[in-house]
Amino acid sequence: MVSSEALRLLSVGGVRIERIIQFQVDGRDVDVVDDDGSLLEALRDRLGVRSVKDGCSPQGQCGCCTVLIDDAPRVACVTPLRRVSGRIVTTVDGLTEQERRRWSHAFVAHGAAQCGFCTPGIVCRFVGHERKGADLGRRETVDRALSAHLCRCTGWQTIREAAAETSVDLPVRDLGPASRQATVEAGRPQTVGPEVILGHGGFADDTAPLDALVAVRSENGWVTAASLQEARANVGKVQGRRTSLVSSPPLELPEGDWAVALRTRWVEPAYLEIDASWCPPGGEAADPIANGGAFGGKIGGEVANAARTLARKHDAPVRALWSREDAVRYGVKRPPLAAGLHSDGSGIVRVARTAGIAALIQSVLPDCEVEEVAVPGPPTSSSLRAAGWAEAEMLRTALDGKTRWVQSPSGGRAKAEILDGTIRVEVDVGEPLDWVMLRSYCIGAAHMGYSWVTSESIAVDNHGDVHDLTVRSFGVVSSSETPNIEVVSVGEGEIRPAGEAVFAAVAAATWLYRGCPVDLPTG
Repeated sequence: MVSSEALRLLSVGGVRIERIIQFQVDGRDVDVVDDDGSLLEALRDRLGVRSVKDGCSPQGQCGCCTVLIDDAPRVACVTPLRRVSGRIVTTVDGLTEQERRRWSHAFVAHGAAQCGFCTPGIVCRFVGHERKGADLGRRETVDRALSAHLCRCTGWQTIREAAAETSVDLPVRDLGPASRQATVEAGRPQTVGPEVILGHGGFADDTAPLDALVAVRSENGWVTAASLQEARANVGKVQGRRTSLVSSPPLELPEGDWAVALRTRWVEPAYLEIDASWCPPGGEAADPIANGGAFGGKIGGEVANAARTLARKHDAPVRALWSREDAVRYGVKRPPLAAGLHSDGSGIVRVARTAGIAALIQSVLPDCEVEEVAVPGPPTSSSLRAAGWAEAEMLRTALDGKTRWVQSPSGGRAKAEILDGTIRVEVDVGEPLDWVMLRSYCIGAAHMGYSWVTSESIAVDNHGDVHDLTVRSFGVVSSSETPNIEVVSVGEGEIRPAGEAVFAAVAAATWLYRGCPVDLPTG
């Protein structure tokens, strides 16, 4: 039991030196100095509980840091440490062995985790509801629980399926082929297994030593301090806010009498594992993309180089971390464009100047002219999922008036349509190594394509400054608003990744279904 003297003041000569918060974490009593920080900071940075993830602190909007406080689900990044004085905190590590086994087995069986970053918080919330008698076999109940969370990888559906079958004796799968299938999709080695669901997927910041210095980005470089709280305070990091500025297309349509036209806005990849790395002096920096591809958003990131340089400078291990605000301000974005096409496929595509983007657009629309334009705003990248050529596929689909097979540069093929409120996807990506994981990645890509077309954007002013700085303001479609997604594999032979093709095919089908309005998002 937790000591009744849960909060102690240490003093000398009547002058307070520090306040000690006493509480219980996963069955053990702990004493932690109160530095006016959050429960999340205490768990991760002082107690070493790395299964609890930091996706957006201190915004409290993504749900990744959800724990149980006296069995009630709570978001740790906005829970002051002093609020848990004398209370019982349970992370995914402290759930009963039966709960951990049932939930991790169900998630693995349904492919309900990919990178696994959001999963421990979701499992904690589900268990909290389950302990209070909630019926997680009902979609409405699960959707309500998931409304406190964001998941960018899975598209929600497999999570709902897993929640409905935690008590079912599901068959045990060989996870070797599952990991290889995930590796094909992500383009780098991936792990599939219970440890990922339970928060031990090997993310870069989870492997950093507790005594490492912490570096955060400032306007003029990096600032290093003894703790994350101190480093953020030194550079004046504050919680991001949703802006009143209206998101608008940054490019004007080319003049012309077009058969079809399209304008897109700034959008955020919205991966939840924010950029992080650490490095010992003279050693190798941890891979910022440890178990997830981040949809190309982390390619060429700066945290690994920063950690390496700062570790050498300070002769000590250094963690280099972006905040959610940093990811939105400085992370790469999908190049916005404005395009008009004639019925024969000729026309003009204006797009934010981006290395490689013109060739990707013209691979689908060879008869169009591509104008690259310098646009004030965050950096752009052609490495983001299907950047440029997915928009071209949408335009081509609109000209045809019907969906068709689309092929990604990596060789995957997909076709999608929306019928009776259901997204139906066919994929031709070779003989699946593991159908569960292939289906999971296809559902996730379908959700991402649907969400992008219907609701996603961020506000950027005329000077190029980003104003939408909260993870909820990006417009990612929630579980309750996501259509059912059906996936059929028709492939055989050589294995190819499916994600980009599915994303583009579903985006095209969604735009066509919505009548091909000029401006995205359509919602």
